[in-house]
Amino acid sequence: MTKVLRIVNRFNLGGITYNVSYLSRFMPEKFETLLIGGPEEKDEESSLFIPHSLGLKPIVLQELKRSINPLQDYLAYRKIRKIIREFRPDIVHTHASKAGFIGRLAAKHSRVPVIVHTFHGHVFEGYFSPALTLIIKTIERRLAGYCHCIVAISNEQKKQLSEKHRICDASKIKVIPLGFDLGRFTENQKEKRKAFRTRFGLTQDEIAIGIIGRLAPIKNHRLFIDAVLYTAKHSSRKIKAFIIGDGKTKPELENYIREKYSTEQLGQNPLILFTGWIKEADVALAGLDLVCLSSKNEGTPVSLIEAQAAGKFIVSTKVGGIKDILHAGCGLLSDAGDAAGFKTNVLFAVDNFEACEKNAGKAQVEVLNKFSYTRLCSDMAALYESLLSVKN
Repeated sequence: MTKVLRIVNRFNLGGITYNVSYLSRFMPEKFETLLIGGPEEKDEESSLFIPHSLGLKPIVLQELKRSINPLQDYLAYRKIRKIIREFRPDIVHTHASKAGFIGRLAAKHSRVPVIVHTFHGHVFEGYFSPALTLIIKTIERRLAGYCHCIVAISNEQKKQLSEKHRICDASKIKVIPLGFDLGRFTENQKEKRKAFRTRFGLTQDEIAIGIIGRLAPIKNHRLFIDAVLYTAKHSSRKIKAFIIGDGKTKPELENYIREKYSTEQLGQNPLILFTGWIKEADVALAGLDLVCLSSKNEGTPVSLIEAQAAGKFIVSTKVGGIKDILHAGCGLLSDAGDAAGFKTNVLFAVDNFEACEKNAGKAQVEVLNKFSYTRLCSDMAALYESLLSVKN
């Protein structure tokens, strides 16, 4: 058996947990995987139900936190080294920034034969000051030297890591797209659509516009809110918008609506509804008609992959690896700083909804194949075997 220790930042609701859970459960039988990670933050929803539903029993390290805390980080490092001594992995594979920092240090100091890191996104733009960003890049370059391979989840991300941010040479980066069980986004769509729209009182002629993800500054929900209000003012179609998720910027966004628009938007029958987290993403997407993303920076957003699997048209900012995953004709993109372009795209998609919906349906089969978890596990197994062969 080839032993793999897989380390993820934290078990919060999002695409990374699905990705690492499928990798831990469905790799070929020759691989034995132990999955570990930190707990969700207080404003996040736990995602432990995902690995548990697959029969996995991940180890939760309470010390592995999202924020920088020298004492907690050191304790997490010590615990990971202890797990490495006991489990004796052939491969340590870290996912995302904090797990990558502590996990790669622990693996290097424990002389693990093969070290792999996946960038699901990066924090080199839109998160920190220029000085702190430079420090983070310097650390990431050193950590990349500890790795036998860096995994990027899109060609665009590989280009950014190697050329724009110069984390490591392109020859060290392997592109392996994400993989999921997307079948649930095509099953029982009529029943799921009815359940969602009944729950939120949607009429048959209302176009439901949704954005899915944590509420954080980098996600730029203000742009989405502006676009919805602009569309409601200039379109003759009836619309309702859903902000699905939760996070620290929720109070700020509610105040933004009150101050810039009116309290009516948060009243008895609001145009924009904050739903909190909805675990059944397949039900939510079945009920939505149009899916948006307004982020200033992204890796490869899972919500847009799932939206295409559900046959939904997309309006998004053109950041990260989004243009690599968006099927031609199934969505509209605008630069992150182009607020007018984003608003115009949302209005166009609403006014031309039937044509957009027809185009979106054409992407389903391709998306289901390209982002399947069986393809993901096959690609990762081939990478592991090649790295072990070279090491041996």
